[in-house]
Amino acid sequence: MVKNVCFFVESLVPNGLEYYLYRIVKYGNLRFNNIFIICKSGKAGEISTMFDDFDNVKIIPKHIGYFSIKDYNWLYMFLKKNKINVICDFSGNFAGLVVLTAYIAGVMQRVVQYRGSSNHFKETIIKKIYNYCVNKLVKKFSTNILSNSYAALDYFIGRKYLDKYNCSVIYNAYDPTPFITEHTNLREELSIPNDAFVVGHTGRVCYAKNHEVILKVAKRLCSEHQDIYFILCGNSVFDSYKSEITGFENRILLFNNRNDIPKILKTLDCFYFPSLTEGQPNSLIEAMFVNLPIVASDIGPIRETVPECIDQFLINARDIEGACRLIIKIKETNVRENVASWAISRYGSSKLYEEFINIIE
Repeated sequence: MVKNVCFFVESLVPNGLEYYLYRIVKYGNLRFNNIFIICKSGKAGEISTMFDDFDNVKIIPKHIGYFSIKDYNWLYMFLKKNKINVICDFSGNFAGLVVLTAYIAGVMQRVVQYRGSSNHFKETIIKKIYNYCVNKLVKKFSTNILSNSYAALDYFIGRKYLDKYNCSVIYNAYDPTPFITEHTNLREELSIPNDAFVVGHTGRVCYAKNHEVILKVAKRLCSEHQDIYFILCGNSVFDSYKSEITGFENRILLFNNRNDIPKILKTLDCFYFPSLTEGQPNSLIEAMFVNLPIVASDIGPIRETVPECIDQFLINARDIEGACRLIIKIKETNVRENVASWAISRYGSSKLYEEFINIIE
């Protein structure tokens, strides 16, 4: 049977989910006749041109609101007209109305994936009621519920109901090659002394990434230790925080999106990742690929992502003093667990792509 699949994302901006979708399409595009990607925000996003590599992929920026009957009528007609066999929505609970519409349109395979382990919105009574209702729709009308962590399924579905709702955890697959083959760092380019101790973080600006705490730790450590530098990069990082580093411009280096993350990581001596919530953090996987010492927040998704030897370096996400203490411990003792081989064996296998494709195929 000809297979036409439709993926749903908010947009194609340079974040973990969007790059993951690109890798999925790259791996499995020959298994489908047509692949549609609907951007529910109505905007395609910066990395949409990456998908031009594939002749059978079409990107459709189409705003689909939370309550709009008109939008869901358009979606119903689209699914019928294009004879969609499979839909996969990465929006978690907010896929509820999409899977209901797909069910009414006769789409046989209706997959929802949860990418975070908690709600990412300010909870009000109205929002909580809506969230409860769409969660019920996901459970009733999806054929498969996926996540990249057990923590997410525990939160949104409940561990004892995983079989009932046909749930699976498929960890993000990631190609380690650009990281393990990169041997160049950026110290000379960034005017960082070779004997400096460099702490870094990669991640977009959002509440969950906890940049306010990262900057407090950075300013404290840079005040107390003249040989410590920080590098923070990610979507909107420089634009959002350039006014926060007055007096530290040469020691706390901020960047928006960069295309040389392997070189950034090779410049570091320690990776600091105090997220408040996560799904499965790609940035942390990348840091492990280059065998960086890690200080991170002690939350379920991160414990799932790292090996047990890292547990001693997991702390409360808001613990500034604890983070400073652990970073200095790494600096003074040169602690470096061998996590690269573990991460490559766990996340570097194409079997994870195959597991995902087999479910949506």
